[in-house]
Amino acid sequence: MPLFKKKPKLTPEQLAQEQAQLEADKALAQGTSTIRDVIAPAALKVDFNYLQIGNFYLRSFFVYSYPRYLYTDWLTPLINSDFSLNTALYIYPVGSKDILKKLRTKSAQIQSSFAEQAQKGLVRDPALETAYQDVEELRDTLQRGEEKFFRSSLYFTILAKDLEELNSLTGTLENILGSQLVLSKQTLMQQEQGFNTTLPLAINELMITKNFDTGALSTFFPFVSNELSRNEGILYGVNRHTNGLVIFDRFTLENANSVVLAKSGSGKSYMVKLEMLRYLMLGSEVIVIDPENEYEELSDAVGGTYLNININSNERINPFDLPKADPANPGEAEDHLRSNIIILHGLVRVMVGGKMAPTEDNLLDQGLVQTYAAKGITKDPSTHGLQPPTIDDLVRVLESMRGAERLAASLKKYSEGTYAGLFNKQTNISLENKFVVFSIRDLEEELRPVAMYMVLNFIWNRVRSEKKKRLLTVDEAWILMKYEDSAQFLFSIAKRARKYYLGLTTISQDVEDFLGSAYGKAIVNNSSLTFLLKQHPAVIDKVARVFNITQAEKYFLLNSEVGEGLFFAGMNHVAIQVVASYQEDLLINTNPAREEQKEG
Repeated sequence: MPLFKKKPKLTPEQLAQEQAQLEADKALAQGTSTIRDVIAPAALKVDFNYLQIGNFYLRSFFVYSYPRYLYTDWLTPLINSDFSLNTALYIYPVGSKDILKKLRTKSAQIQSSFAEQAQKGLVRDPALETAYQDVEELRDTLQRGEEKFFRSSLYFTILAKDLEELNSLTGTLENILGSQLVLSKQTLMQQEQGFNTTLPLAINELMITKNFDTGALSTFFPFVSNELSRNEGILYGVNRHTNGLVIFDRFTLENANSVVLAKSGSGKSYMVKLEMLRYLMLGSEVIVIDPENEYEELSDAVGGTYLNININSNERINPFDLPKADPANPGEAEDHLRSNIIILHGLVRVMVGGKMAPTEDNLLDQGLVQTYAAKGITKDPSTHGLQPPTIDDLVRVLESMRGAERLAASLKKYSEGTYAGLFNKQTNISLENKFVVFSIRDLEEELRPVAMYMVLNFIWNRVRSEKKKRLLTVDEAWILMKYEDSAQFLFSIAKRARKYYLGLTTISQDVEDFLGSAYGKAIVNNSSLTFLLKQHPAVIDKVARVFNITQAEKYFLLNSEVGEGLFFAGMNHVAIQVVASYQEDLLINTNPAREEQKEG
């Protein structure tokens, strides 16, 4: 059976019909508008040193000389300039075998020049010696495979509304390049080819190339970045530079703390919730302090415990609770009692607005010790299982102490007054669930710092009682940064979290206040992971100083889309795009438009 059938022979009438159909199709194509017709300019004028396309004037340039040394990020001032500029960089790899032969020949030529100068009795030539050193160094690195060799072309095309502006921009571009000893020329008599070369067509019509090794060529890139991907961990997103996956386990670093700084609406909570969801699948426990009820839906979806802390709720936390201690280790129990008394010092100062005289501070210390002792709780570990005191017990002790009357009166509203129900009861909640959220949205603004401090203390006691892989997320951390004692407490957790297998995630949209606080900077310094999403122009300079980012990265943070930013892990960082699956997005997206879609 034949594999191919012969095409039947056409009759003269059929051939005539086919030819007529082809001519009709050709006529139709000629009379139909295409995309090329739509985008093509009305006119194009080609002059010897510029192009005119419609009402715009363009001029192209090529770089023909570079200095001996180029520093990283040298192109950033030009790329971030405030005028329209097309930049094209062409890179052509060259085989090491071929270039090594040429370098060997070049080295022999330079050595011959040395011998000739010596015979003539001439003084040494520093330029010739430098060239010889460069050739030999390049030969060594190429032979060892440490470097590769490339030919590269760099072109620019500027755009202006008139010739006067075009000439002015020409001077600006040449000055920016010249200040770095990078020399350029206009593509005289080849403006059309120069313009085509800088279009995104990957066609180099000029082919004006210079030689570079890997290190020198890398300085052209306006971002200073690395690949961040491990064989373990969770998917954080996609590397914006390489389109590779950013897979990382924060618990493999020297500490598992992270800081998330961004303006409102940039996707910081979205990213953190996605991280929580994925760490839950790896068996980690997650605890959240939620000031805006953003995590309730996620908690319900994963079967978590959602605790609404407010004056009218049934959930209560007693700040006098002590962590469980090993009865066989009396030193640990004593440390727990001492540590909790220090934490209660800070809580009381936040309650009274930070206004305490030195004598009152000393009396408070004595009062806390006596309050525990009144309930039979001492340094003895066996007493730590007794029912702890409450704020009401502390107020009564302070009232009996001379000089502590004002302090006792300030605390009475937490023991007998409006806030008594929230702060003056025994704890009736636990952290046994894998996902626990403390919501403080319904609390009055005055009580939020106190409640966050108290919840943090409760969580910290639980963390010290049992070591597990946990994530603790403090959203809107700037609330705690407003008071020195609460800021110091959060910082102390950041410092000590590593010992208890805890990863503290600190989120703040008030970047100015957070970085302006000494404790805020200290928390950043004690966090191995940092996420910088879209930033406000008013704070970008401070962010750049703290995190030592380049001008190009500053520009990237100012113009990032939702979910885009810089991901810092240890000494490395990359530009990242946070990505979520469809089901994950349904759980974590709190955009009002998406909520309407869900309801619809």
